[in-house]
Formats: sequence, C-alpha cells, structure tokens
Amino acid sequence: MTSLDKIDKKILTLLQENSKINIKELALKTQLTQTPIYERIKRLEKSGIIQNYTAVLNKEKIGYNVEVFCQVTLLVHSKELINKFEAAINKMEEVIECFHVAGNYDYLLKIIVKDMKNYQNFLKNKLSVLASVRNVQSTFVMSSTKNTSILPLT
Repeated sequence: MTSLDKIDKKILTLLQENSKINIKELALKTQLTQTPIYERIKRLEKSGIIQNYTAVLNKEKIGYNVEVFCQVTLLVHSKELINKFEAAINKMEEVIECFHVAGNYDYLLKIIVKDMKNYQNFLKNKLSVLASVRNVQSTFVMSSTKNTSILPLT
C-alpha cells in the first residue's frame, strides 16, 4: 500500500468528486501552488493510485432502465472453466461489474439493460448458454438509495 499524506488524500477526494476539476481549483482548495499539485497528480497516476478518469452517466436518461444483480453458480470449480467463464463475461457489454465471491454462489454480476426483453435476450442467448454455468439467480433493482464510486480517504 502506498502512503498518502493529507494533501494527497484531499486531491484524490476532490478528483473523485469531480474529475474535471482543474489544477488551479485544486491548488486553491488545497492551499498549494499549481506546480506541486500537478506533480502530485502525476505521481499518483504513475503509481497506479489514479487508474483513469471517467464520466458517470445517468442510466435512465440514456435508456437503461433495468439493473440486475445475477448470482451465478458454476458447474465445476476448475481453473479452465473459471478462465473461460471470466473471458466470456468480459466480452458481454451488459455486464458492467463482475465479482468472484465466496458463499452460496460463485459470481455476482451487475447487469444493465434497456428493458426486460433485453434482459431476457441476454439471459437466454448469452449467459445461460455458457458451458460453465450451472445456475443463475436474478435480483432486480427497484431503486437505489446510494450509488457512488467515491472511496473514503479519511
């Protein structure tokens, strides 16, 4: 784990809240000049702490109205099947997050589609046809009370 000082944490928090914030604004909010802010950001990027910058889109405004969590159980826990499953999942654009988990199932997938017909098509023609899949349980999101990607840096 890389050691972060108070200023690094402040910079990272501000960038998580708004990745479009400019160096000048960061300097004002951290009470540093622009050059050290720029150098710190470059160091954080080079070390891999900052992986990338992204825009967060409003799902509903672009027509993605169905969010689903899928619990997937594999037939067998072999390295070959796990690798094939993960490779297939990584090609499916509907799957926006995939977690290998311990518990009653093997993977938790977060899936987003435009409507139920699209989900049915995804399930029928993409996910359930994978040779490694034994069982799929779907949980549909009714509403979200918290949805953030901001990591706490306290």
